[in-house]
Amino acid sequence: MSDLLEPFEEMSQKMSDVRKEIEKFIVGQEQAIEYTLLSILADGHALLEGAPGLGKTMLIRTISEALDLTFKRIQFTPDLMPSDITGTTLLERDEEGRQRFTFNEGPLFSQLVLADEINRATPKTQSALLEAMGEKTVTVLGNTYLMEKPFFVLATQNPIDMEGTYPLPEAQLDRFLCKINLLHPSAGELKEIVKRTTGTAIISIQKVISREELLQAQKLVREIVIAEEMIDYAIQLISMTQPESEEENEWAQYIQFGSGPRGLQAIIRLAKARAFLFGRVHVSIGDIRAVAKPALLHRIQLNYEAEAEGISNETFLDQVLVSMRREAVG
Repeated sequence: MSDLLEPFEEMSQKMSDVRKEIEKFIVGQEQAIEYTLLSILADGHALLEGAPGLGKTMLIRTISEALDLTFKRIQFTPDLMPSDITGTTLLERDEEGRQRFTFNEGPLFSQLVLADEINRATPKTQSALLEAMGEKTVTVLGNTYLMEKPFFVLATQNPIDMEGTYPLPEAQLDRFLCKINLLHPSAGELKEIVKRTTGTAIISIQKVISREELLQAQKLVREIVIAEEMIDYAIQLISMTQPESEEENEWAQYIQFGSGPRGLQAIIRLAKARAFLFGRVHVSIGDIRAVAKPALLHRIQLNYEAEAEGISNETFLDQVLVSMRREAVG
């Protein structure tokens, strides 16, 4: 561990500087910024849900500038085909006049990809994106192409206008490391947004770390220490989301199905990333509790009884965390 400390402290400080650089331009949305950075550090992908105009595109563009990574935005529509995002193979002539097949990369071949309104695309196009997310490869006409590292997808959903959409199946939602809810800005934040975006001042985002340093940071995150009792705590949390849980849970009656092993993996990976971001080499219960909701929001489904009583996934997870805190105190 002593060999880890010097590069760990340096890279942890650089990631803190990245966060500060992003906050120079993005007003508020501290949680969204934090969870997005945690997802990148944990080498995962994030699903962002929020109303139009809350700065989803600007957030990921600003992050790409601070991390010096290539950025592409894909607007998903019902007529978007898989080849529109992955690329296509064309028959072209070379310098000697011979014909050969050449693969032209699509916008998916970028280090940071914003999949805007992913639920507007057909399941076939969604699956093409999710294959790249899960396997870090794209297969076209039998040929497999590797994605450049790091590869991060931030997919967005609009919770207001759901007509003409193709909601992501639960099995595909499970591919996202976390789900981030974008909040509406406060009155003070709205005033600051207006000052920064309608005045003459130009805010430039400086590159803080390089691609190689980010890859090193991702490697260091995996080396963060997590004690057995922390893993047991995360396992208990996952068990509390199961309808047949052996844990005492008064809210179990509202569960249709809960989280599986990927939910546990997401909690551990995000908790390690959070410890790294805050300059610690070990995971605490506070880290696990802080990342539990974004890791599990999209991995549980409540039944009609919960819907009738106005209980959301967020409310359910809040109650689970409260009950586990009581047990810990008791």
